[in-house]
Amino acid sequence: MRVGVLTGGGDCPGLNAVIRAVVRKGVQEYGYDFVGFRDGWRGPLENDAIRLDIPAVRGILPRGGTILGSSRTNPLKEQDGIRRIKDNLAKQEVEALIAIGGEDTLGVAARLSDEYGVPCVGVPKTIDNDLSATDYTFGFDTAVGIATEAIDRLHTTAESHMRVLVCEVMGRHAGWIALHSGLAGGANVILIPEQRFDVDKVCAWITSRFKASYAPIVVVAEGAMPQDGDMVLKDESLDSFGHVRLSGVGEWLAKEIEKRTGKEARTTVLGHIQRGGTPSAFDRWLATRFGLHAIEAVRDGDFGTMVALRGTDIVRVPIAEATAKLKTVDPKLYDEVGVFFG
Repeated sequence: MRVGVLTGGGDCPGLNAVIRAVVRKGVQEYGYDFVGFRDGWRGPLENDAIRLDIPAVRGILPRGGTILGSSRTNPLKEQDGIRRIKDNLAKQEVEALIAIGGEDTLGVAARLSDEYGVPCVGVPKTIDNDLSATDYTFGFDTAVGIATEAIDRLHTTAESHMRVLVCEVMGRHAGWIALHSGLAGGANVILIPEQRFDVDKVCAWITSRFKASYAPIVVVAEGAMPQDGDMVLKDESLDSFGHVRLSGVGEWLAKEIEKRTGKEARTTVLGHIQRGGTPSAFDRWLATRFGLHAIEAVRDGDFGTMVALRGTDIVRVPIAEATAKLKTVDPKLYDEVGVFFG
C-alpha cells in the first residue's frame, strides 16, 4: 500500500513527530510506501509530492514546524478541487491519506471521506486545543509553556516599572491557552472568549493590585470580547476558510486601562512565538502516539476516523464528530480561577 501524508493549517510543534511515527511504523511493520504532499491541501490539488522513507524522517522528532510545509488552502473552494485531488491521488497510486491538522483541515478530510469516497484518517493538531472528541491536541502544551515563560518574564519588568502589562495570547475562539498559561504564570486577570469581560471590572482588579503595591499582569485571549462592543480586530480580511485574522484586543485593552485608571499600560502580543520552536516532551509523546495509531487505522481500513486522546488511551472517533463543534472552556473551570483576580 502507498499512503499519503499532509499537514494543513497553521504550523504546530509536534507535526514532524507524527510524520516520523507514521513512516517508521508503516515501513517497518507493514511494508508501506509513503508520499508526503507539500503545503497542506495544495499538495494533492497540484500533485506536489515528495517521497517519505525512514532516512527522510530521521532526526526530525525535536524539530518544530513541518518538513512538508503547510497552508490554509481550501480545496472545496477551488475549481474542480475534489476531482483534481482524486486524480492526483490516483497518479501517485495513493490508497489512503493521513491528514494532520485542525478544524479546517480535518473538516475537508471528513467531507472527502464521507461524501467523495477518499479514504482518510485524521490526526488532531492545533495549539488552540479546541477540537472536540479529544482531551488534548498536540502543540497545545508547547504553546502554554512558551506563554507561561513569557508571563514569568513580564512580572519582573512590570514590578520594576510598576505598570500594567497586558499579554495577548492565541487561541482563536477558545480560551484554553489563556486560561492555562495565565493560571500557571500567576496573572491577576485572565480574559477568554467564552466570557465577555467588563472593562470597568478589569480596571477595578488592576487598581486593587496597585493598592497592594503590586504591578498587575493581564492575560487576554485574542478572541476575547468586551461586554459592550464587538471583537477587536486589526485586520478584517478572510482566509480561504472564512476566518478573520485575530489580534488587537490586547492593544485596545491597554489603552482603555490607561484612560480609565491613569496607570501606564503596555502590551505584549506573543503571536507566532507560541507556535514555533522545539515541541515539549508531552507534545512529542502525544504526537508520536497519534502517528502510531493513525497508521494502524489505515491498516485496519478504518477510514473517516480521527485518532483522539481519552484519558491515557488513544481511541478512534468519526472525523465529522470531532469537527462538528469547538471545544471551549467550561464556565465552571473559568470560575475556579477567579479567586486569583484582583
